[in-house]
Amino acid sequence: MAHDDDDLKADIAELAHQEQLTAALVAEQLRQSGLAVTEEVGGTGVVGLLAGTAGGEGTQRTLLVRADMDALPITEANEVEYVSRAAGKMHACGHDGHVAIALTLADLLMHRRDQLRGTVKFVFQPAEEQASGAAPMLADGVMRDPDVDAVIGLHLWSPTHVGNVAIQEGPFFASADAITLTVRGRGGHGAMPHQTVDPIAVAAQIVTAAQTLVSREISPLQPAVVTFGSIHGPCARTATRSARTCCGASASWRRASRAPCVRRSSTRCARARRPASTMPRSPTWCGGRRRRRSDRSICPAATSASP
Repeated sequence: MAHDDDDLKADIAELAHQEQLTAALVAEQLRQSGLAVTEEVGGTGVVGLLAGTAGGEGTQRTLLVRADMDALPITEANEVEYVSRAAGKMHACGHDGHVAIALTLADLLMHRRDQLRGTVKFVFQPAEEQASGAAPMLADGVMRDPDVDAVIGLHLWSPTHVGNVAIQEGPFFASADAITLTVRGRGGHGAMPHQTVDPIAVAAQIVTAAQTLVSREISPLQPAVVTFGSIHGPCARTATRSARTCCGASASWRRASRAPCVRRSSTRCARARRPASTMPRSPTWCGGRRRRRSDRSICPAATSASP
């Protein structure tokens, strides 16, 4: 029994820590496949356990297969039959595909459990987009009972041709840090700009100047990127509001170009473009994800198993 991610995509798209319907669907499908299921792991997380019956050497080893479940707060504009029907939400990062792949793998392995030595633990993680779903599952003991020997996972990647699987030893995905910067000015009427300090103009300068952080502050031998994805605040056509908030993220490949350099440069960039009458607001940084590494001991086995 294969699981069609078109159904997941069209009918269910839930944001971080709100994946109740997704989790219920996952648990139902796992039970139909015959796995032992534990729900509400670290919140909305789901774990399915498949014990092989082949026996023999290595019977006690456990492999964890991980898939994330949450969607993004984006309205899907694609004109396709599987377009998201969840208002204001879509699986823009492909987590519906990750869920479908893991469910299908669980079902396939269940039908071959007599050839399987050891245990496979299928973990469906919430809140990957906020980098806040893994820690609660770890705290709930997802890596224990049975103890996990190795973890595998994947991420759909549009540039990769359909049917191909990309495997790389060592670092594979860059680290990431979230940036929130609030620019406070002085509000007033749009017809009297000399009496105001326009936070929109200042925010625009900061976002533009931020594009030079990578090209002028970080070595060209160290890949990095700084992106601001939104500037938001109260909306008015003929008035200057007092504050604007910019939200973005930075990603980097090497530790030396991550937090110390990018954070220091972003703070200096913001302060340099702040008129004297605006209130100082340095960027705040939310959590961070270390770069992802593929275990060199597992990659050869994964490569040899790929068609």
